[in-house]
Amino acid sequence: MTDPVKTPRRYDASLRRSRARMRQQKVLDVAREMFLRDGYAATTVAAIATAADVSVETIYKTFGGKPGLIREIQAAALTGTGPVPAPQRSDHMSASEPDPEVVLRNWATLATEVAPAVTPIIRLVRDAAATDPDMATLLDDINTQRLARMTHNARRLSSHLPPTISLEHARDVLFTYTAPEIYELLVLARHWSVEQYAEFIYRGMAAQLLPPSD
Repeated sequence: MTDPVKTPRRYDASLRRSRARMRQQKVLDVAREMFLRDGYAATTVAAIATAADVSVETIYKTFGGKPGLIREIQAAALTGTGPVPAPQRSDHMSASEPDPEVVLRNWATLATEVAPAVTPIIRLVRDAAATDPDMATLLDDINTQRLARMTHNARRLSSHLPPTISLEHARDVLFTYTAPEIYELLVLARHWSVEQYAEFIYRGMAAQLLPPSD
């Protein structure tokens, strides 16, 4: 009697990718905690690797060291907490909502979702940028990307703007009122609630950009 032919096991690439994503997320979670607790300069790749149970080489290959880790952490914070990334939800809402006041209020609400995660990272980058060229470059990149996003949002709002307000002016208003520094000042420093913060930025944007109500 001959032995049955054994079928070779199929290589499960999806399982390998899933495990890799889990490892990467663990590294980012550990890195975020250590950066915010100990500061950028004091946190080493070796310490992150030990805490995340990966090799130093893995972190450099995957993220490119500390600057790359910060970039990934900041990018993840911008997606918000919902199952769909915040920028996608913003675009869908602004494309389908005809009332500009509702659009601005929704943008203010989204700010309350994103700002708590983004602001500590921006503070970390801003502080490190004073002495670290990589962080200075990253800070410039973050501001450039945010300005591009606000230009996009201003275009979404353009049909509702008074003729005296240019697209560039609208962009700058949105850029200013949604700045993480506003959240830092009002919520972290002055202990406003997130609801008060949202109302402040909504009213500010509406007053600057929309025609007065009759």
